[in-house]
Amino acid sequence: MFSKFFEPDSIAIVGASSKPLKVGHELLKNVIDGGFQGRIYPINPGAEEILGLKCYPSILDVKEPVDLAIIVVPAQAVPNAIKQCGEKGTKAAVIISAGFSEIGNKGLEEEVVKVAKQYGVRIIGPNCTGIINTHKNLYATMESRAGKGDIAFVTQSGALGGAVLAWAIEKRIGLSKFASYGNGCDVDESDLLNYLAEDPQTKVINLYIEGVKNGRKFFEAARNVTKKKPLIVIKGGLSTAGARSVASHTGSLAGKEAIYRTVFKQSGIIEADGIEEMFDMARALAYLEPMKGNKVAILTNSGGPAVLATDALEKLGLKVPEPTERIIKALDFLPPICSRRNPFDLTAEGSPENYVRAFRAIFSEDYYDAGLIIDVPIAWDARGATEAARLLKEAIKEVGKPTVTCWMSGHLVRDAVTVFEENKIPNYETPKRAARALWALCSFKREVEK
Repeated sequence: MFSKFFEPDSIAIVGASSKPLKVGHELLKNVIDGGFQGRIYPINPGAEEILGLKCYPSILDVKEPVDLAIIVVPAQAVPNAIKQCGEKGTKAAVIISAGFSEIGNKGLEEEVVKVAKQYGVRIIGPNCTGIINTHKNLYATMESRAGKGDIAFVTQSGALGGAVLAWAIEKRIGLSKFASYGNGCDVDESDLLNYLAEDPQTKVINLYIEGVKNGRKFFEAARNVTKKKPLIVIKGGLSTAGARSVASHTGSLAGKEAIYRTVFKQSGIIEADGIEEMFDMARALAYLEPMKGNKVAILTNSGGPAVLATDALEKLGLKVPEPTERIIKALDFLPPICSRRNPFDLTAEGSPENYVRAFRAIFSEDYYDAGLIIDVPIAWDARGATEAARLLKEAIKEVGKPTVTCWMSGHLVRDAVTVFEENKIPNYETPKRAARALWALCSFKREVEK
């Protein structure tokens, strides 16, 4: 069933508009500009052509089959639009339109659900911003078009989803699927999680929720996901004031913090504290193998950031243990001013060549489970940071242990960070963020083994 949502061969935009800046216009334009290769049918009884495509009075006037309907008509017209989808044989509909339970209009939403069940139509929405499948060039939303990747993002809040899509483009983070499900009158977060659990293009699932209507269903879906791939969740509405906001936003009940935390722990969910942290962890989990243990080796050219990294790792329950005598001996080539203890501090001797030799020496035996490499370049030697990244990318691949980097200093390391990104080596701007990403790699391993 969900293939009709995310892999349709044909789409109807019910409520397409010829007026720029109208939702029906911008959504249709996004589908076209996104490069969707299937058939696109604008539906509007008052237009003959929109954006170069023939327009139809209703979906029933389209002679060919229609797999997916995107509905952007006023709320009162939605029940009839769903009825016509059912009569047409279109079994998947995304309702962008708002004006339902989120403003207290539960009766109209119940009517939509009743009609949909009568005709066997499945619904995402209402009050949502649409769906994306980057691998199908499907951008059935008026939001930004993210690039292809391995991370799925499911959100109860459409506006937050739009902001995340724009942010992901800026940070060059690719997505596999995106779904804004709004009020979730039919298809809910649990249904989407079960679909994405089987999706071969998705390695990690990110989820933003404000409340769930069926706790048992959500728990079972989460358990199903975490047996196969990581699930990272942000729960909105944990505070008293936040719970009030949730009720007025999507009409959901936020629930008590302790209950959600228990469900998260028992189902293997990794909880994130904000969007940035969610995607920090998701990149590590999508690009790297889980850690086999909790021992981390830190390689740096600056003592301060290494101390911060050590504190952050230890606070999260990871270890930064001293090396074995064999590793210490393998580091004999380093000048006396360098530290052969963990953290391994190359100081000003942190040349690109020394970084690579030291990294290989540290992992010359199977002792450490993961690596964190930190670089703080001198202002006049940014090229050295880039060269170190170029050399390390090969060493990291050959060593085969999950390794993240922390190339600091903003614009000075921009080219170096690009090297890491192109080779799916996660780089983080601060030691604390890098530590949290490693914690996720270790945490997911523990959940998988349960």
